[in-house]
Amino acid sequence: MPKILVIPGSLRAQSYNSRLAALASKELTLADADVTRISLLDYPLPIYDADLAEKSGPPQNALRLKQLMCAHQGVFIASPEYNASITPLVKNTIDWISVVREGGEPALAAYQNRVFALGGASPRRSGAVQSLLALRQVLAVGCQALVIAEQVSVPNAGQAFDAMDELRDAQVAGELKIVVRKLIEAAKLLVGR
Repeated sequence: MPKILVIPGSLRAQSYNSRLAALASKELTLADADVTRISLLDYPLPIYDADLAEKSGPPQNALRLKQLMCAHQGVFIASPEYNASITPLVKNTIDWISVVREGGEPALAAYQNRVFALGGASPRRSGAVQSLLALRQVLAVGCQALVIAEQVSVPNAGQAFDAMDELRDAQVAGELKIVVRKLIEAAKLLVGR
């Protein structure tokens, strides 16, 4: 059973991406994954500063997040979109985790030997697609992570969820199921290594 970490990239109460992360967690659990969903509210971090990292090392919460990520074979990130890109919260979290090294680990250890899947919800028609493109670039190019090609994009998020927090649009719900299946399949390959 692969272990999957689910990270909503928003701190807002009633966040569409927190709702998407909760739904992804449910779908992953139904597909027999061992799921851990966190809130970045529980891991506050200062704005990334290379001088601070060099002087006093990464903050304790960066170390905790890195260890949590390393304990999972898969990671699902629900990414909001701010000004056609990822949020400062998501980017700052990725940057801090990227500099944590323990016991002679290579650079970017937290992003290696695990697979990432992306989703995003936006009140706009774009469905956070530009955020997902930017996040894919940061993870795949900047962090050298394996990011599956499939992703889920939830447009018009204010009307996208029903009273049970299920997706109203069958096509978008189907995209989420595909992402979940592909993430689990790729994570199982890592478990078998």
